[in-house]
Amino acid sequence: MVEERITDGRRIAELLASELDGRSDGILESVRVTNADRDVEPTVEGERAYDVTFSDERIARVFVHDDRARLEFEAGQDVAAETADECDLRVRPKATEPPRTLVFIEHGAGVKRGTDVVQAVCRSVQTDSSDSSE
Repeated sequence: MVEERITDGRRIAELLASELDGRSDGILESVRVTNADRDVEPTVEGERAYDVTFSDERIARVFVHDDRARLEFEAGQDVAAETADECDLRVRPKATEPPRTLVFIEHGAGVKRGTDVVQAVCRSVQTDSSDSSE
């Protein structure tokens, strides 16, 4: 049996949203998909589909392209870059103020790895919050 490889950006973003919002185990129980644009259409440049929040803080935005989805991390940029690289996802910095880290999910099978990046960033944010409250 041959399975079709999912390379539609909108479908990849939907799979990622289901993975993030639908799980209630570990650190992902505090992750939510928020501000979703249900009518978003993929573009070459990427259109914002939804935000990813952790404990009511936006940590990333998800954009849909014709052939991929893109996570744009606002929190935990270094952790996102390192984890994405370890997961064999394409990653690059975005020179904005404040800076962002872009992680590209280019097929449906990459969704689990994208979820791993989100989990690593959440752990980083959680650790940073614990350290600052002491």
